Amino acid sequence: MQNCCAVIAAAGSSSRMGKGVSKQFIPLLGIPVIIRTLMAFDAAETVSASVVVCRAGDEGRLQQYIDWYAIKKVAAVVAGGATRQESAAAGAMAVPEGFGLIAVHDGARPLITPEKINLCVNACLKTGAAALGVPLKDTVKKVDGSGFVVSTPDRSGMVAVQTPQVFRYGLYMKALRDAFAAGENYTDDCQLAEKAGVKVSVCSGDYGNIKITTPEDVCIAEAILRMRGVK
Repeated sequence: MQNCCAVIAAAGSSSRMGKGVSKQFIPLLGIPVIIRTLMAFDAAETVSASVVVCRAGDEGRLQQYIDWYAIKKVAAVVAGGATRQESAAAGAMAVPEGFGLIAVHDGARPLITPEKINLCVNACLKTGAAALGVPLKDTVKKVDGSGFVVSTPDRSGMVAVQTPQVFRYGLYMKALRDAFAAGENYTDDCQLAEKAGVKVSVCSGDYGNIKITTPEDVCIAEAILRMRGVK
């Protein structure tokens, strides 16, 4: 098996969470969001190391939490850039030598389970690129600039993509170089790979693997944790 290193993207502005709030440090049943994320990767047998990409200035506080909660696999904590792609690139550059796979994950998806991480990494070993995804529950509408419905896409075969998204390291680095050379900035790593001609397989995600974006998501995440028996 090729060793896999996770890149945890936690450098977002948290603008929808409220002024001055860093969602990575919000407690979920007493444990910070980012630590719950890192605990899942610590417990995933397919991942050997993690690199955390945080907002510039958050490095010291984050390292304190990593030490307090005895997170074992973090190999580096680095500052992110102005965009998701720049932050992912900073994390990818900090991956130690010798890793054949890279698993990019949103730090604000703290309900990811070790089982789903292992599933996605193992899928990547077979296909070269894999992501978690779940079938859409809602009808999706395409609207124009004035807010009027233009069309209703057929949702059969459509999925809401989640993270982690796992790639062969060489493929991912080439995709990054191609994107920067073309002046592109993608918010999704699958799209980054797709534009480089990489076919991404989708494996079964989890509706509980939500992304913490707004204050309401904190309440939902805590409810899911309680449903899982976490106190």
